[in-house]
Amino acid sequence: MKITDMKCAIIGGSPVVRITTDEGIDGLGQGETAKPYLKPMVMFYRDMIIGKDPTDVERVMLGIRRMGAFKPWGTAVSMIEMALWDIAGKALGAPVYKLLGGKVRDRVQVYNGNVRFKMNGNEPEHFAENMQKMMDAPQGFTIIKQAIGFHGGWVRSMDDFFYGNPVTTQRHPNRGTITRKGFNRLIACIEAMTDVMGDKVGLALDCGPGMTVPDALKLAKAVEGMNIMWLEDMVTGDYTPYVLADLYKQITPYTTTPIHTGEQIYLRQNFVELIETSAVNVLGPDPADVGGLAEMKFIAEYADLHGLLFAPHGTFDGVIGLAAHVQLAATLPDNYIAFELPRGNPEWWYDITEGISADIVKDSHIEVWDRPGLGVTFIEDEAKKYLSEEDASFFDK
Repeated sequence: MKITDMKCAIIGGSPVVRITTDEGIDGLGQGETAKPYLKPMVMFYRDMIIGKDPTDVERVMLGIRRMGAFKPWGTAVSMIEMALWDIAGKALGAPVYKLLGGKVRDRVQVYNGNVRFKMNGNEPEHFAENMQKMMDAPQGFTIIKQAIGFHGGWVRSMDDFFYGNPVTTQRHPNRGTITRKGFNRLIACIEAMTDVMGDKVGLALDCGPGMTVPDALKLAKAVEGMNIMWLEDMVTGDYTPYVLADLYKQITPYTTTPIHTGEQIYLRQNFVELIETSAVNVLGPDPADVGGLAEMKFIAEYADLHGLLFAPHGTFDGVIGLAAHVQLAATLPDNYIAFELPRGNPEWWYDITEGISADIVKDSHIEVWDRPGLGVTFIEDEAKKYLSEEDASFFDK
């Protein structure tokens, strides 16, 4: 089998890749929503993979992997890797989890970082009200993540949240020392959420990036005893093109609150110091950014050897990304907690694809399916309605 072509279309804001072969089998991969600008980057790799055997996934990836980078530039490589596994599974008539070593669980747990309701404000009572709505959602989430601090828009809603000059026009550019008033409000909002949740649901907090090391440690120690699932990306994180494991090592050993990072990091090599020095307690790479499914499994297994837990990021990975998450999570070791649930966005994604429905989550779990490949296919006649004129040939044979 040989790769004959690769195309990329922007569907509902998501870059979607389709790799075709000389045996009529194709494979799909999806990047995060709101990344339409990545199409040229995806197509950069086209000529590097044409003519290769797509079922030799690692051989193909060796030719392109070194030319990706931290979020968002690892998305193109990750999408291609997903599509190759999709082809390999279809060619063998097996689900991708069989090719990744076989499943160790029949259901995979998810957590909520995506099912959202409008916040009516940024006071403690608003956080409590919003948390109750998420707890009442039909998915029955056992873990809910909420954004606070630099990741929660407080820079825009609270003028004196930190000592600095707020910037609101870029992706999380703010960083600085939190004021006493800002810190006290952080704690009050966290307490309001935990009061509502009781011991029914675990609370994870997405905190940044942007906190200084002293503030990060102060927050971690202040919430000890609240049984917080993790504090995510306090120092580095979303769209931060570096790791800074040494800074996390000034926080993690000095608190019992689990510390989490990893969504922006590309490739296993960039996780080595975090893992080998136990700089954090929980890792959360995203399969749509880290370099793909096999790359992420390697990281999970190496983390497990060092006692680190695994809670993958994935809120914007879409329907095809959700399929990839499920196939991978089925194979991960026991350090796996849950992955962040992606959904079809816009909702019409469920009308143009087969294999995943909007109500797939039951009691915070998804049953692992046995369909070949990733197990999601396009209903081409419906999907074509959402293609731009530029992408009109996306489904051509």
